[in-house]
Amino acid sequence: MDLFDYNKTEKHKPLAERMRPKNLSEFFGQKHFIGEGKILHKLIETDKVTSMILQGPPSSGKTSLAYIISQMTEAHFVKLNAVSLGIADVRSAIETAKNDLRHYGKRTIVFIDEIHAMKSNVQMALLPAVEDGTITLIAATTESVMHDIIPPLVSRCRVYHLHPLSPDEMKEIVRIALTDSERGMGDEHVTIDDDALDYLVDVSNGDIRNALQALETAAYSVWDTKTITLDKVKEAYELRLNSTSTSDFYNLVSAFIKSMRGSQTDAAVYWLARLLYAGVDPLYIARRIVVHSAEDVGMANPHALQVAIAAKQAVEFLGMPEARLPLAEAVIYICESPKSNSAYKAINKAMDVVKSNKAYDVPDNIKDGSKSYVNPLDHPDSRMEYLPPELKRIRLYQPQEAGVEAKIHTRYAAKERK
Repeated sequence: MDLFDYNKTEKHKPLAERMRPKNLSEFFGQKHFIGEGKILHKLIETDKVTSMILQGPPSSGKTSLAYIISQMTEAHFVKLNAVSLGIADVRSAIETAKNDLRHYGKRTIVFIDEIHAMKSNVQMALLPAVEDGTITLIAATTESVMHDIIPPLVSRCRVYHLHPLSPDEMKEIVRIALTDSERGMGDEHVTIDDDALDYLVDVSNGDIRNALQALETAAYSVWDTKTITLDKVKEAYELRLNSTSTSDFYNLVSAFIKSMRGSQTDAAVYWLARLLYAGVDPLYIARRIVVHSAEDVGMANPHALQVAIAAKQAVEFLGMPEARLPLAEAVIYICESPKSNSAYKAINKAMDVVKSNKAYDVPDNIKDGSKSYVNPLDHPDSRMEYLPPELKRIRLYQPQEAGVEAKIHTRYAAKERK
């Protein structure tokens, strides 16, 4: 049985599956590209869809939109499993599509859910058929299009970014599910309190599938009162959804780093918790803290690097869940430290100088085994050449007036005044 087949077993399917929209009028959200008058809306209505990638968080409507297209198209609609799909499977589907087109004039639309799970060589096998129109590809992914799908395939598809459903849209879907007698729970005559509905929508984080699953569980638990209360929703939905896709992952890491850089301690600890809750490797987080301690705290508080390294070692020694403690300690220490990115700027400028100039010779007085070298510790007034003559006037390190580096800044400023 195809994923999209609705039959006499409909009532035995989960509520979330029964409530999957069957046409565009039932589709909620994504008005920015599927709303009335939008191009994709017209392409679906006229059965002229082109290859596309639907990217967005779970339960934002990717599979539902593919189902709607499958119902409205005259083309042969094929769903392939990205996880187990191999090159032989792709070639077989393409060959069948070629025969259908050649002998019957019938187009083929291939739907691949979670396409990011396909190996790059399997994705490559799709390219010729997508490019010459043998198949129309509809791919769906919760992950980053730029990181998880090969660029040649992306360039041959229109990318549509789906947003999480808004709270109002989710509430409307929940109300329909409770009152729809054909596909929903209308025959159960169950109602939901306003505060319970508000909590259900909030805790679902835009994931309508999970909201409907929790709703169904709560509804069947109130067979006597027929009223879903806040307590019943909390019972049905104990854990707030904080899982993360690749796209979300990079956003969470960005928020984490920028909060530390901005000395926003509460924000940084919150994003740290989000990363840990989502199952991100604590060693990855520790490495980011080490980088930040050198990049953005740097010379203003050199001890921050020591704290960050100690936190990394503690994570390796302890493991989770105890590792959250040294991580939090390091994050707080870094947030509360003065900031300076002078070391970061200095090494980047030096790398640019090396990249854009020839490899200058090492001055004779500091070459290995040089007879003209004078140790400046023993002879502080000695005059050695440490840079090539061509770079004699270059300034790479500019101390900032922050933390302990302020003393260096003062010393440099005094030198410049002489």
